[in-house]
Amino acid sequence: MSEAINQPAPPLDTAAGAPDLFSRFDPLIQMRADLLASGVEDPFGLVMERVCSPTVAICNGRETILLGTYNYMGMTFDPDVIEAGRQALTDFGSGTTGSRVLNGTYLGHKQVEQALCDFYDMQHAMVFSTGYQANLGIISTIAGKGDYIVLDIDSHASIWDGCKMGDAEVVPFRHNDIEAMEKRLKRIPEGAGKLVVLEGVYSMLGDIAPLRQMIAVAKANGAMVLVDEAHSMGFIGPNGRGVAEDQGVLDQVDFVIGTFSKSVGTVGGFCVSNHPKFEILRLVCRPYVFTASLPPSVVATAYTSIRKLMHAGNKRAHLWENSRTLHKGLKDAGFQLGTQEPQSAIISVIMPDLERGAAMWEALLHEGLYVNLARPPATPANMTLLRCSLCAEHSAEQVGQIIGMFERAGKATGII
Repeated sequence: MSEAINQPAPPLDTAAGAPDLFSRFDPLIQMRADLLASGVEDPFGLVMERVCSPTVAICNGRETILLGTYNYMGMTFDPDVIEAGRQALTDFGSGTTGSRVLNGTYLGHKQVEQALCDFYDMQHAMVFSTGYQANLGIISTIAGKGDYIVLDIDSHASIWDGCKMGDAEVVPFRHNDIEAMEKRLKRIPEGAGKLVVLEGVYSMLGDIAPLRQMIAVAKANGAMVLVDEAHSMGFIGPNGRGVAEDQGVLDQVDFVIGTFSKSVGTVGGFCVSNHPKFEILRLVCRPYVFTASLPPSVVATAYTSIRKLMHAGNKRAHLWENSRTLHKGLKDAGFQLGTQEPQSAIISVIMPDLERGAAMWEALLHEGLYVNLARPPATPANMTLLRCSLCAEHSAEQVGQIIGMFERAGKATGII
């Protein structure tokens, strides 16, 4: 590692008395400098030189098993998906250069929205350019000044940002605590607009929400319900519609948010709903109105992938088998996991601290395995996690290899 990387950056010249607007980041700058000074590779700057399949890439010149992507259903290399994108690129060009409310609605955008309606058996669907924008746009538009949003404290950053943008009163409650949620709902002034925001699967620990009970409480207190199913779409539920479907309450959810960047295998976000006034959101939702629409090749791949996910029961079953096998293997090896039992395709391994977590991450990379290093403040309770995201295309042999890699790296670093 070059000596220059470890040296603190010289102070920027600023006008006399002017504050350094980057000062707020000084603790993070120092944390990163300390981490790199310890000699580990930058865990937040890994480059994938070539991606060979949904489960294998070339990193640092060597073949590496991918266990840190959200490619849950392995659709990124599906031949039909790739061909659909290639054909759309030929037929419609590389981009729309416009918003959906201007020139940016192509045939493919309408087709993918219809595919979402069919997938969820709902009447309306809106597609956004990213999943982040879907939460930002829907939440900020339907809950504004004078309204109240009751949400889980562990909600994704896009949910928090949507709350902030809409200027609603935000009332958080302890993670997955039904009683705490109910208490907060009962304190809201009578007549105020109320929105409860939940997630099917929480991305850090991979745990699921008790949606059946929570939605019952929300409805009893006159609240609308939005559920983000980003990490469960395609995988959880009899038809892959998510945790709400799996718990039998999908028909009670007012808005389902999802993304194309996980099980669908491309990029984009969406909201589906049965609300009779839903279509007006196309004219009043700023992150939808003022953003260029997705390129034709992207919506073509999403459309094809979603249609295939409607008939992906065998893939879902294999992914569950992978999740159970990896969870048991890591638990038996002596690792501390984020959940007692596998609840999703995410299995998080709890590290003692950031320094040893980074060392374990690097040891795994040297073994030929890539996982996510998740650090505070993005993690619950300031934990450092190695987050494993399984894929339906991981073979049983690969899962066995992964367990062996964890055991060797764990012993080498003193984690186990």
